[in-house]
Amino acid sequence: MSRPDATPSVTLTREARRMPLLTVGIVLFLGSELMFFAALFGMYFTLRAQAAAWPPAGTSIHLINAAIITVILVVSSGTFQLGVRRIRQGDRNGLRLWVFITLLLGLVFLAGQFLDYTSLDFQIGTNAYGSAYYTMTGFHALHVIAGVVLMLVLLGRAAAGAYSAQDHAGVEVIAYYWHFVDVVWLALFATIFLIR
Repeated sequence: MSRPDATPSVTLTREARRMPLLTVGIVLFLGSELMFFAALFGMYFTLRAQAAAWPPAGTSIHLINAAIITVILVVSSGTFQLGVRRIRQGDRNGLRLWVFITLLLGLVFLAGQFLDYTSLDFQIGTNAYGSAYYTMTGFHALHVIAGVVLMLVLLGRAAAGAYSAQDHAGVEVIAYYWHFVDVVWLALFATIFLIR
């Protein structure tokens, strides 16, 4: 004969192993974003394959600036992960510090990208290369802006005491998003700036 309290412990064990719905949602969302960026890469390589010269003559990009902001974005992924580690240990102040540093790095990345836009010798309507360049980097910039807004919300919620060592799924999903944005930029950097 089974003990009457066996069922609740089994239920609790299953509940403890269940992935939070917020995590499931961000994984599905990032999957759709991956398909979106895959379409942009498909567009880029299709245009490149059909062009006589790629990039067109007279089109210059700033590799050094792009490399610097790439390093900044990669470092920001590390600082965000330090914040995640701090909240897993129950250190809300450490979380706020590292997320704030990440936010600043994200803003520096955006400033570097927009500075690049103002000094390029081509525009979005100049040629197919310009259209591809501005579309791909512009959509990525919008994703970085969204990440910055999410970090502002996270910082506000953390200041109000929203996260703890036991309850920090919101921090984890924003970290997943930010890491995704960083990986997409690495692919963009390699495609646009290195593979010429």
